[in-house]
Amino acid sequence: MEKILKVKDLKVHFPVKGGVFKATKGFVYAVDGVSFDVYTGETLGIVGETGCGKTTLGRTIVSLYRPTEGEIIFKDKNLNKLNKRDLLELRKDFQMIFQDPFESLNSRHTVRYIIEEPFAIRAIGDSKWRKNKVLDLLDKVGLSRNVLDKFPHEFSGGQRQRIGIARAIALNPALIVCDEPVSALDVSIQSQILNLLMDLQKEFSITYIFISHDLTVVRHVSDRVAVMYLGRLVEIADADSIYSNPLHPYTMSLISAIPKVWGKAQEKRIILQGNIPSAVFRPSGCFFHPRCPYATDLCQREYPELKNYGDENNIHMAACHYAKNDL
Repeated sequence: MEKILKVKDLKVHFPVKGGVFKATKGFVYAVDGVSFDVYTGETLGIVGETGCGKTTLGRTIVSLYRPTEGEIIFKDKNLNKLNKRDLLELRKDFQMIFQDPFESLNSRHTVRYIIEEPFAIRAIGDSKWRKNKVLDLLDKVGLSRNVLDKFPHEFSGGQRQRIGIARAIALNPALIVCDEPVSALDVSIQSQILNLLMDLQKEFSITYIFISHDLTVVRHVSDRVAVMYLGRLVEIADADSIYSNPLHPYTMSLISAIPKVWGKAQEKRIILQGNIPSAVFRPSGCFFHPRCPYATDLCQREYPELKNYGDENNIHMAACHYAKNDL
């Protein structure tokens, strides 16, 4: 498969300042040494608890944040080394769909202005062409053509997210980062938006990075799944392997929390003790060991390397000292 994105040793550290002179007292290690590849046409799901760094990772990939270290190579171009002009030119090929469709849309602008803006910024087409293109995009996302002059507050949450999706696909991007695109919506609307995203992926050959804390949603849309914990990847594999044979204790606990269909046997729930450690003052060794029911002295001393426990045809990476064992 053709590789569209390569993330290598990516780090995003935010300084913590304090005192009279606002001196740097430490850092929030939001993303700390993350590496993975994304292939054309696939959906890579990224899951983890709140605060694990998945949103920061997504925003850094689309250059909303600048990385502290590491590389983001999109279509063989290192985004960190591009000047502003070259980066602006390339940005049309990757977009983002945000979690809150109300906050991500300018409440002072009409639907026509919001969707037309990407074309205006790049001086694409004249006024008539842009209006027709906006109407076509409204058709694609399932909105009426009569909404051109309405404002975001006049729509429901699901309709606002459809407007955001129309804006995201306007320039026909190759990659879209979806940051919790359905978490702010009613359950009845979530499936409609997910089906819309999947239909658009087939029609326009879009590659998705799908960020969510809901493993049921991620399983529905993803080809591969990456699990994050405290700024690092702890497991990555194809979706079937992650859900049927998780290797990391953290992944096991997440999978065990998924509600089962009525009538099926409920597996034993793995309850994690304690809270997520601070991203500023992280534990020694494996970051997960204070909450892990299988932790040993080795886990407290050494951070495990992310290794492949599968084969060449079924790569299954995990960062656990005892991933080979039956935990």
